[in-house]
Formats: sequence, structure tokens, C-alpha cells
Amino acid sequence: MKADPDILLHTEKVRKMLTRTTSRQARSAIGQFHTPAAIACFMASLFEKTRNEARILDAGAGAGGLFSALVSDLCSRPKHPKKIEVVAYENDKGLIPYLADTMELCRKACERVNVHFAGVVLNEDFIPAALGELDDRFFARKGKRFTHAILNPPYKKISSATRTRKLLDAAGLRTSNLYAAFVWLSAQLLMPGGELVAITPRSFCNGPYFKPFRKALLAIVSLSRFHLFKSRKEAFAEDAVLQENVIFYGVSSEAPPDLVKISVSQGTDFNRAVSRGMPFAQVVVPGDPDKFIHLIEDDAGKQVIDRLSRFSSTLRELGLEVSTGRVVDFRARKYLRQQAESGTAPLIYPCHFRQGFIHWPSPNGKKPNAIVSSEETRDLLVKQGCYVLAKRFSAKEERRRVVAAVYDPGRINAELVGFENHLNYFHTKGQGLLINLAKGLALFLNSTLFDCYFRLFSGHTQVNAADLQKMGYPSRAQLLRLGKRVQECLPDQAEIDEILEQECEKNDPSERLGQDEKENP
Repeated sequence: MKADPDILLHTEKVRKMLTRTTSRQARSAIGQFHTPAAIACFMASLFEKTRNEARILDAGAGAGGLFSALVSDLCSRPKHPKKIEVVAYENDKGLIPYLADTMELCRKACERVNVHFAGVVLNEDFIPAALGELDDRFFARKGKRFTHAILNPPYKKISSATRTRKLLDAAGLRTSNLYAAFVWLSAQLLMPGGELVAITPRSFCNGPYFKPFRKALLAIVSLSRFHLFKSRKEAFAEDAVLQENVIFYGVSSEAPPDLVKISVSQGTDFNRAVSRGMPFAQVVVPGDPDKFIHLIEDDAGKQVIDRLSRFSSTLRELGLEVSTGRVVDFRARKYLRQQAESGTAPLIYPCHFRQGFIHWPSPNGKKPNAIVSSEETRDLLVKQGCYVLAKRFSAKEERRRVVAAVYDPGRINAELVGFENHLNYFHTKGQGLLINLAKGLALFLNSTLFDCYFRLFSGHTQVNAADLQKMGYPSRAQLLRLGKRVQECLPDQAEIDEILEQECEKNDPSERLGQDEKENP
């Protein structure tokens, strides 16, 4: 990870100045967080191939920290290119002078080692510009492809009504975030054998929203390297960005590798990164229609997977489904009531979770406790029954990402109930569950083992219904056994984990229900 000192000083000086002089809100509004030099140098070092001519694409270049790190790295290699060309896109006019200075420093660095350099700064929106390079024959015109693409794309949702979204839909990529569009288009602009390195949120690795992007990316790029950070605070610490980031490397138009290298670092101390190899078939499971990308960081993660593999029942096999709460409160505001009254149904929020059960109402809480039960709200409510609820977002003080509770109709007398949209709920074709089955499921979801597995499996902090659908669960017999261990509240964390550990040790996890395990609703 070598860097030209002049380039490094320039790009870091500009990055820190921009961080200091623009508010975090302003940077967040456009999804732009400039790459620290240590990360840029590490990303540059991941490119593997030796070439006589390098044509580098930096989509959303900012002040040029990424492409300049790559130019510097290539020039420092024993066998460096004879020619380097850089094409940098940046739609922020205020950054163009800094980009021009960075280009000039790259030219001088190349000149010192007798490398011909050419650089162009394009002050335009990358997405329509890149789509303009594409036609039905995909790069029928010669000379437009790149050998290298390095990028830290903007992290921002794309509204369905925007021209950008319509352009992407027309091009065949359905995505709701700019970063996925930037990566996909950059990959499309690579020549066969061209290399791509990007730093993005880890959220694309799973979930329904990024399924089209995963399928499109894996179809054109062979991903062989991933780097993770132990803390979601580390990659962009100065910007206070709290999200799980991943750096990945891939090669265009090559077959998937046999082995994928996964490394993890504490912040930007890449010299102390811990690496492991995983078969590609374990990273992207063959036959998985969703193309989830599983990134196992260490042996502890492998042990979690091995232990949880003993629970292999699917929700469909269990006769269960999981859905997102139907009540979006700001859309149903006129039907909400602070307290229950005649003609209302209970409305359950995360604030009603307590010791593994729903405690309702919450008389002193800020959230409403009820929703009007009428023809207008009928589709927002579900029939009275026993349900398991899981929070979609965990609070800062909660140690687990997955937090579940039982909605017990024996404690709340109501014919209908509403579950707010920040909750997922487990049900049986819209009906409630057996009480012991619900208790057992809640215990399993609240275990440390399940939480650890979910963190390995999920690349974002949100707990989506689609993610819960993909998980393995105990058999029906096991859930009923677990449920019998739950009384008026869930045990404490140590006891939950001990109960599940005992279940892991049982010889036959798929055993049929015994007569003593059958239960009436």
C-alpha cells in the first residue's frame, strides 16, 4: 500500500477541509462521504493484474482520493504500466478545482517513473453519462472500456419518481439506492478481465431490495475478495456514519473463484487484518434464487453456523409466515388514539415489549395505544390470536439486533389488533399460533446464538421479514419443548442460551411430536 507523499498530503488536506467546512447533514443529503487516505490506499492495493496500459474509472470522484491512490500504487509497482489514463466523474462543480489539482499531481507522479499520463474530469452526472455509453449490444463501440474501476459511490435512496430511477429501470436494473447503480454501471463499463474495487454499505449482500442488483453483479463480475470492519463506526468515523461497510474486489467476465478471501480489520489498521478463505459455494450458495452473499469473518462465525445448522426447519415446513406490521402510523394518524376507547383496537409498538411479552397499554408512553376499528382500518388489523413480534429496528441500548416478544391474547382482551410497521409478526395464514409454539419461537429468536447468526447473515441493522424467512428454525417438536420452559416472562439471557444449548445437544432435532408434546390451541 504505497502512496506518493504529495498526492497523499493533497487529498487528505482537501478531504479534511471539506469535512470541516460542510455539515454532516449536507454530505448526507447528497450521500457523499469522502474516502480517508488509509482506505483509499488499501483499496488501490487490491488490484492484482499487471498491465502495460491502465484505463481507470472513478465514478463520483470527489476530490480524487481514490483514483490518485490507484495511480500512485500502480506507479510504485516493480512492473508498472507504460500508460495510465483516468476518467473521473463528479457532478459537484465546487470539487472540480480540487480534482484538477489531483490530476496534475498524478501526471507529475507518472512523469517521475516515465509513465505516460492522461486524465479527464467530467463535471456531469455519472448515471445518465454511463447509460449513454451503453446500447443494446453493450459496448459495441471500441475504446470505451476500462481496465480498472475504483469507487466510493454515493449512499442515497432513489425516489421512484425521479428521472434517474426511470433511466435505470429502462436499462434493466431495479434498485432503490445510488450506490448499487454506480457499482453496476462501473462493472458494465469494464473490459473483459477488468478489475473493480468498491467500498459500499454491506446491505446489498442480502434482503429483497438488492436482489436484482446482486443477480446482475454476480452475472458479470467474479467476486473473490471482501474486507469487513469490526465496528460500523470505523470506516467513516469523522463523518459519524453508522453503517456496516464492505470493500470488495472482482474481475469482469470471469468464472466464480473456488475460494473467496475474507479479511477483517479493527478500523483502518489493515496491517493487522485477519484473513480467511471460504469456498465460493458457501459465500453464494448454489441454487439460492436470492443470491445472498454470506460473509463469515472468523472461526467463531463458522462455529455459530455449524451449531445453528442443527435447526434446519423452514417457516413453510413449520406452517408459519412472517409479515411486516400493517399500520404505518403517519399515514393512519387520524385513526390513532392515545388510549383505548370504545370502537378501538390495541395498537402495538416496540415500546410495548417487556421481558419477552407484550405489555399493553403503555399509559405514560409517547406512542398511541389504540387505533380506530372501522371499515377504513379493517385491512390494517389482524384477528385476535397469539403472535410472535420482532422489532425491525433495535434501540441503542439493546445488545441484540433481533428482539422478539409474544403477543398473548390471554393478557389483552380484544377481537382485533394492529401491529405498527416497525414490527414483524409471525402468524399462521393470518391466524395466531399455539401458545407454547409462540413462546418457543420467541425464546429461540432472543437467543445469543440466533442473534450472532443473524449478524453474520444480514448486512444491515434492519431486521426485515424477508431476512427472517430465509433463516433456519427448530422443528415443531423442539419449539414446543422450548416453549414449555417459558412461564410468565422470558428467562434472562444466560438461561435462554443454556436452554438452547441443551436443545442443540439433543441427538434427533427432527424427531416427531410425542404424545406429551401435542397441544390444543
